[in-house]
Amino acid sequence: MTAPRPLIAVPARFAASTSALRYAAEVNARALVEAVWRAGGEPVTIHPYAPGGIADPAGVAARLARFDGVLLPGGGDLAPHRYGDPGRHDSVYDVDDEQDGFDLEVARQSLRTALPLLAVCRGLQVVNTVLGGTLHQDMGGREREHRHVVHPVALRPGSRIAQITGVEKTEASCYHHQRVDRLGEGLHITATAADGTPEAVELTGAQGWFAAVQWHPEDTAHEDPVQQRLFDALVRAAGDFL
Repeated sequence: MTAPRPLIAVPARFAASTSALRYAAEVNARALVEAVWRAGGEPVTIHPYAPGGIADPAGVAARLARFDGVLLPGGGDLAPHRYGDPGRHDSVYDVDDEQDGFDLEVARQSLRTALPLLAVCRGLQVVNTVLGGTLHQDMGGREREHRHVVHPVALRPGSRIAQITGVEKTEASCYHHQRVDRLGEGLHITATAADGTPEAVELTGAQGWFAAVQWHPEDTAHEDPVQQRLFDALVRAAGDFL
């Protein structure tokens, strides 16, 4: 009998319109779920539910209890008030209060229960926020943002991210205009871009498997084994969590 694939929860992203479906939808990037599938996992899209921007901790915990791992994907910006900033830069986009409330609680419960967690781009920023960190709302305009960019990232030797990928330098596909400002409690930077932007963080004393990258490994995982290894590692950890 074939062993069951570990179930990987992937919070959906709200989309205003999807022509193939005719209506607004809840979606996940095909490249993302295919990377999980290639790794041997079963990606499961879960509905973000946080009425008024506040998710019920017990409800989220109960929903996650059936899963073996979580992948927090990229997406729009977090509302600045979520990390204590009363202002809002003009470049902040696609903020959804319900999405924020749900993602933050998913991160909180995953860390609390030691559920294997891979956080990508916005996902990294969500984890940083949950742990009391802050974000630069904008990195300084078009000449400094990391949108539609593939650039080298240096990984700290001996770090979890270096051990997972098997390299100390990689070409990473990025799409973001924000970055970590103050690190959340227990987080430390384990990869950076040439301009000093934090590209990966790890959590000191994490009870379960955890990795977070600011870039989008799914963009090139189908042709770059280094990027695919992040998803492979998540699914392996989820298999151990079964």
